[in-house]
Amino acid sequence: MPIKILIADDHPLIAEGIKNTFENLEDFNVIGIVNDGKEAIDYIEKHLVDVALLDINMPIMDGIECAKEIIKNHKHVKVAILSMYQEASIIKNLIEIGVKGYMLKTIPSDELLLAIKNIYQGKEYFNTDVTKALISDNKPNSLHQYKKKSPLLDDLTSRELEIIKYISQGLTNTQVGEKLFISPRTVDTHRTNIMKKLDIHNVASLIRFAFQNGLTS
Repeated sequence: MPIKILIADDHPLIAEGIKNTFENLEDFNVIGIVNDGKEAIDYIEKHLVDVALLDINMPIMDGIECAKEIIKNHKHVKVAILSMYQEASIIKNLIEIGVKGYMLKTIPSDELLLAIKNIYQGKEYFNTDVTKALISDNKPNSLHQYKKKSPLLDDLTSRELEIIKYISQGLTNTQVGEKLFISPRTVDTHRTNIMKKLDIHNVASLIRFAFQNGLTS
């Protein structure tokens, strides 16, 4: 069955361009295009949607409020953002709300296809520029930390916790290795093991985990 996608964007040419990315591909089906968040909610209430792909800046109801509404009341729908906004505070707010992906509109077509597949499967996807925005932000406390921390913390070694901390601060494998007096290859092996233990698949998701569990400082 193809992934049923709803696009919400108030710029018709952009929306049509996004739709064209999925044209003639058997794994995807754009079942609707709407102009604002309220129309998106109305559409989801009447149709079966797998992934809602939202812009942020829309009239009547913006993408942030729309995402909140969908995640609260339509839990079967995966929510992803496709926007030009690159501010870390906005991205973190949406991660906290529960969006499964955040991509910039400059994302290549083939990467967007990969992102939607990942998001549909319940994974998270943040493209490289979004990850950079998260890493470069120097105010980690602006992301709410959950009072109840993940039980997966118990599965991590003290060395793995150290590595998560340094990665969330934007350090490279080489820089982490220098801090811990281990080789970059060893750091990479640890990072691979960490991601397997946490069942996450990219650095942005690892950063999110770090913020939520107080591992960033």
